[in-house]
Amino acid sequence: MHTLRRALLGGLLLAASSYTFAEDASCATVKLGDPGWSDIAVTNGIASFLLDGLGYKAQIQTLAVPIIFAGLQKGQVDVFLGNWMPAQQSNYDKFVTSGEVEQLVENLSGTEYTLAVPTYVYEAGVKTFADLNKQADKFNRKIYGIGSGAPANVSIQQMMDADEFGLKSWSLVESSEQAMLVQVGRAVKREQFVVFLGWTPHPMNVQYDMRYLKGGEKYFGASGSVNTLARKGYAAQCPNVGKLLSNLTFTQEMENAIMNQVLSKQASNDEAIKAWLQANPAMIAEWLKGVSSLTGGDGLAAVNAKL
Repeated sequence: MHTLRRALLGGLLLAASSYTFAEDASCATVKLGDPGWSDIAVTNGIASFLLDGLGYKAQIQTLAVPIIFAGLQKGQVDVFLGNWMPAQQSNYDKFVTSGEVEQLVENLSGTEYTLAVPTYVYEAGVKTFADLNKQADKFNRKIYGIGSGAPANVSIQQMMDADEFGLKSWSLVESSEQAMLVQVGRAVKREQFVVFLGWTPHPMNVQYDMRYLKGGEKYFGASGSVNTLARKGYAAQCPNVGKLLSNLTFTQEMENAIMNQVLSKQASNDEAIKAWLQANPAMIAEWLKGVSSLTGGDGLAAVNAKL
């Protein structure tokens, strides 16, 4: 009888242990929001590689930032690794501060996100936002932004509408990140004046000799950070994925190194990410602390097997 009781108790404990790792069936697919930016391609790529190694399926959804926030609110997007602050402050206040979307972790610090010019323009006297209109004709009264609806574009347009720095007669050129940088590249090649939205980390800081303008802190802040956001209740519903995402923090050096490999066409995004992970096993171990595979196995061993 005692042997039977011990066997039953052992079976119950085993079942309880297995159940500890069992998440909701919907957790097997992780829907990641992506605005189409190079830096988020890297962070989403790292998250996807780790999730895939753990037995999950990462699903990238390319959407404009406002749509990503709305998707998080409605449960159509699970996670967003690209909440740039303070550029997205209004969206943060509307959705995160209100409790409709949850912040899991600050995944990157010390970022810059403001207007920039090539160094030859800076050395010609354009060092602040207030200097732009002094040489308006050389700029053709244009500021090059990124995709329509991006919070930074909204800030630039608000600045113009308020006639800050005498920019009311200027126009904002909205396009994709890639198209904006093509335009910058053309101007740099001809040493023409151009002002554009710049940020770190990004390989543009390696590709171009450029400087960030001062004076726009009211709209862009002095320094920034990037947060990982999740739909409300996601980390509680999917605690194993939630633990991974809470562990997942990055450095500017890491992101710039991977993006530069891609930009220089030395590797695809996936290849560059895999090579960086292979060269940095200690970082993988940190990210996977307390994280199991989807089936409850050793998470680190599962990811290393994929490497």
